[in-house]
Amino acid sequence: MPERLPAPVVDAHTHLDACGAQTAADVAAMVDRAEAAGVTRVVTVADDLASARWVTDASTWDSRVFAAVAIHPTRTKDFGDAERSEVERLAAAERVVAIGETGLDYYWDYAPHDAQQDAFRWHIDLAKRLGKPLMIHDRDAHEDVLRILAEEGAPERVVFHCFSGDADFARRCVDAGYVLSFAGTVTFKNATALQEAAKLVPSEQFLVETDAPFLTPHPFRGRPNEPYCTAYTVRYLAELRQQPVEEIASAACRNAEDVFRLPSVTTALTDCDIRGAGPATRRSDEGH
Repeated sequence: MPERLPAPVVDAHTHLDACGAQTAADVAAMVDRAEAAGVTRVVTVADDLASARWVTDASTWDSRVFAAVAIHPTRTKDFGDAERSEVERLAAAERVVAIGETGLDYYWDYAPHDAQQDAFRWHIDLAKRLGKPLMIHDRDAHEDVLRILAEEGAPERVVFHCFSGDADFARRCVDAGYVLSFAGTVTFKNATALQEAAKLVPSEQFLVETDAPFLTPHPFRGRPNEPYCTAYTVRYLAELRQQPVEEIASAACRNAEDVFRLPSVTTALTDCDIRGAGPATRRSDEGH
């Protein structure tokens, strides 16, 4: 376990189900480990319908857990009316705080580009109708992602999950008002272009995430990832940006609260640094 961060932080994008969590007890144990490292809240993200149902339920089991719902671009080959209706129903849930992850993935050949783009446009519209932030998956598709956002009109809050662009692309996203979320990839030794991008992002426009169980940060690259590993990325960003660790953690926490409309650490401390497991702060698994 990493040393506890000097200020609480939010893992802005993780996949608790893919990390192995199934029950409320599993979720609590995983978030307990995260909290011990100073990662006091997580947003667990869906990539298909089964996952969307699970994350929506899981967000009601523990007050430290929130959800994001969408269909991953690689799974949009058969994204019809029935699927759209269910995503919309789940996305309207109170503790679903974002529409994601959606976007474009041109690295894998699992779904035609036109199907991905149609689904992306639909998710953009859903985010605007529900007034929730859009959480973007962008892999080898930078130009089309920006083009479609411009054509459709971006929602008020847009997050580039696991940002993968260089400094030039980062500037274009920042200028558009988008928020860039950095995962363990920024700590990789060969990620110099991404590191240059991370240096220039304003303090009010970045988040930190794990994308667990994927992309474990250095020095544990290749090993299983969990939300507690957010702490390693926070410390790396502090060194990279030459800022105190507490400053990076506090900024990332404030930004997550703003983007996802989470309770503020100053007005709802129990939601940002939970110590107990009483009925007021943690749900049972009765809804599982």
